[in-house]
Amino acid sequence: MAMMRLRREDPRVVGSFRLHRRLGAGGMGVVYLGSDKKGQRVALKVIRPDLAEDQEFRSRFAREVSAARRIRGGCTARLVAADLDAERPWFATQYVPGPSLHDKVADEGSLGAAEVAAIGAALSEGLVAVHEAGVVHRDLKPSNILLSPKGPRIIDFGIAWATGASTLTHVGTAVGSPGFLAPEQVRGAAVTPATDVFSLGATLAYAAMGDSPFGHGSSEVMLYRVVHEEAHLGGVPDALAPLVRACLAKDPEERPSTLQLSLRLKEIASREAQGLADVRPPAPRAGESDRPTGRLAEPSHPEQQRAQRRPQGQTPGPTQRTPPPRGTSSRGPAPSRNGSASRSGGRPTPASRNTTRSGNRPAPRSGAGRPGPRTTGTGRRPANPRLLRQRLFVFVVVTVLAALGIAAAQGCQGPARGLDGDRGVVRHEQAHVTPPDRSTD
Repeated sequence: MAMMRLRREDPRVVGSFRLHRRLGAGGMGVVYLGSDKKGQRVALKVIRPDLAEDQEFRSRFAREVSAARRIRGGCTARLVAADLDAERPWFATQYVPGPSLHDKVADEGSLGAAEVAAIGAALSEGLVAVHEAGVVHRDLKPSNILLSPKGPRIIDFGIAWATGASTLTHVGTAVGSPGFLAPEQVRGAAVTPATDVFSLGATLAYAAMGDSPFGHGSSEVMLYRVVHEEAHLGGVPDALAPLVRACLAKDPEERPSTLQLSLRLKEIASREAQGLADVRPPAPRAGESDRPTGRLAEPSHPEQQRAQRRPQGQTPGPTQRTPPPRGTSSRGPAPSRNGSASRSGGRPTPASRNTTRSGNRPAPRSGAGRPGPRTTGTGRRPANPRLLRQRLFVFVVVTVLAALGIAAAQGCQGPARGLDGDRGVVRHEQAHVTPPDRSTD
């Protein structure tokens, strides 16, 4: 609540209270911030001099203050002290720290459905206590509702406009706020607790829309709209609109009671608060922090750090086993499982060396230990594993058949050379045989 310095005409001490600041001024008088000898702070209102001279006002004011003493409830500013016989009557209520509902909406904009329902439920409960004490507020509006850390508080209840049933004018002064007065107040009819229900409905609509449900204009235009036109509730949330519209019924008998309002608004506040909790993202559970989130995790292993620094197209992964290209000898060194040349063969080619480096390194994993999609050295996805097995089988069969063919050819040449050697021995033995003696013949 805004505070101002005291003016020259302002008193410094009223009763047992010392005044410190001005809190505001209204149609009934000026409100000051004061404190007693114990340091208790109060909001002290001093009645205007012209009203103090009106004996009828004094008598009605006395009855209202007596009724206000009986109010018990946490949603009202408790009456602390009053002096009805002073030259200028005054009364002091408990000081409520915090901005008014009007100032909060003006500074921060309209409120959400859950917050509006919670404020409305507390105000309805406070009005129940006020009405049970035989008091009608008569001027419930956003500026008369203070939002304290302990909840909303109603101020200026029951005694603000206690000059009779007709509350539009008294002593030549317009009273009340035209956008929040009930139709029966405009017509000059008797006020009832339903009058405060109408004002509460207009107040909740203001909190939800950030504007009066009857628009803007002169006092005469606003009062005409209150009596003859329907309120504009286009900006009120759907959860609150039916209940607010019922509060703004022209006929007091058609409005809900404050007790009904309190129960219904509590239900709406609980449901809307639960809906807001469901919309919020749930807190991560234990073990879910390792799931993939679309962000690159910091590698903790040196091998993974080097893998992330490689350019695209060289992502390490499991090596494909493909048959040798056409035109090469089938008796060449068969590739081993890790992609390198066999020990019995020649030196590995650059491609095989590159494959060997990447084949022994584990593929990068994404998420909680789940292997990522396998890629080849060119960044493409591997072929069908079934097709690879078929190709490998054909390659092995061809290699075995070729080896068998070579072995068979070598086996055939061995026996042929052995026969030739035997013939040489026979010829050699025949050469040493003595020819028969022909002379005997």
